[in-house]
Amino acid sequence: MYAVIETGGKQYRVQEGDVLNVERMHVQTDEMITIDKVLLVSKDDEVNVGTPFVEGAKVEAKVLEQGKAKKIIVFKYKPKKDYRKKQGHRQPFTKIQIEKIAL
Repeated sequence: MYAVIETGGKQYRVQEGDVLNVERMHVQTDEMITIDKVLLVSKDDEVNVGTPFVEGAKVEAKVLEQGKAKKIIVFKYKPKKDYRKKQGHRQPFTKIQIEKIAL
């Protein structure tokens, strides 16, 4: 059984027991969350596709950690114009574990 969920403007294919990093949510660690934006649910060769969401479908997940990803370097320059700009960025994320997919 798997589902396609939407959170943080992105879509993820999840199964029970999966651990994934999603865009930062404002929740505490070890808290249970419910994701109602389920786009598709597949169970035993039966596929339910939502318009846009599957009615009554929920995905329950446990928040494992809040963190920041590795730093990326953004470097801009214009040749022959003496313009250089160096900037770093660390994207915040929430690590969740999928506990249950309910129809």
